[in-house]
Amino acid sequence: MNEPRAQLVPLAAADAPAGRKAPLFGLDAESLTRLLASLGESAFRGRQLAEAMYRQWLREIDSLTVFPAELRARLAAEGWRVGRPSIARVFQSVDGTERYLIDFEDSGPKGKTAEAVWMPEGDGGETDDEDGLEEGKTWSRATICVSSQVGCAVNCQFCLTARLGLQRNLAAGEIAGQVVAVLARQGVRVGRDRVNLVFMGMGEPLLNYDNFMGAVRLLVGEVGLSPRRMTVSTSGIVPGIERFAAEPPDLRPRLAISLNAPNDRIRDAVMPINRKWPIAEVLAAVRRLPLRPRERVTFEYVLLGGVTDRPEQASELARLVRRANLPAKVNLIAWNPGPGIDYATPAPGAVAVFHERLKAEGVAVTLRQPRGRDIFAACGQLKRTVEG
Repeated sequence: MNEPRAQLVPLAAADAPAGRKAPLFGLDAESLTRLLASLGESAFRGRQLAEAMYRQWLREIDSLTVFPAELRARLAAEGWRVGRPSIARVFQSVDGTERYLIDFEDSGPKGKTAEAVWMPEGDGGETDDEDGLEEGKTWSRATICVSSQVGCAVNCQFCLTARLGLQRNLAAGEIAGQVVAVLARQGVRVGRDRVNLVFMGMGEPLLNYDNFMGAVRLLVGEVGLSPRRMTVSTSGIVPGIERFAAEPPDLRPRLAISLNAPNDRIRDAVMPINRKWPIAEVLAAVRRLPLRPRERVTFEYVLLGGVTDRPEQASELARLVRRANLPAKVNLIAWNPGPGIDYATPAPGAVAVFHERLKAEGVAVTLRQPRGRDIFAACGQLKRTVEG
């Protein structure tokens, strides 16, 4: 076993809390095997249960017909249930994007919902490829965006989620459960369909590190997703980046830094977290990340009209990226408006000029297309909104 794995919290079974049914979803096959062994069952029962929850996407113990009725009844009597998060409401955009209000009633406090997003053709920020559309399918490559917390404590001034503040961390099973709920809704064939996963929804994943990486373990080891199709976005939590750098490559998603400014002065204003970990410290931590062959770090850059979208700022950003001395690309994001936030979307001409200036400066750059703006599903718009 690789030494870095020791830093991950074990996804171990726990006793069911009094008066509440404990969720099984969130325990890996090894933990499920120990749980079933404590009930006098053979090891293969744990593997059967993991297969049912993570590969067949069953939601009720009664649906697990490979288990004897007596065993199903015993699990229920002792307070166990599958407890996978559910999609409470669906909002559909004119561009095909779907925003989901995720209910954690089976796994956490009632009423503490979060949001996930399905983008059937991605948003233009993924690695380019030439995958074609299969016959009978309505999408060729998709992106699922999931949340790691209810709300967020980072307080980026341009982000609607920041208005919630931090309400609670999501457990590993609650994070992974969002993904499985969306996979099941969309009928995704894991291992065959191209689906990217981004931890860019509500919350700062590296401030919920153990549960975020616990979810990655479940998604890789139990659901069968590839970490190379996963990207985690951070505002620049240096201790979290340092822990992330110690993860084994076969378990680690790609890294995206939410940069959003070409210098500390502007970043201090739009992202107060920069006052604790300024750009130079963030880049120093990122340089300690051992990248896989052909892997690049992404610098996400939100274009705020009149604030971060000027041509001279594109040149300043290009110099910063070059000085970082990393295999990197910049992902430009035109700011998505939200009620009560005092910024402006940049003019299309300003976006084009900024984009072309970066290219002319020799920086690899992509432009993220806004998806689901009309249903508050675009980047920076997630706020447990019940309208759509």
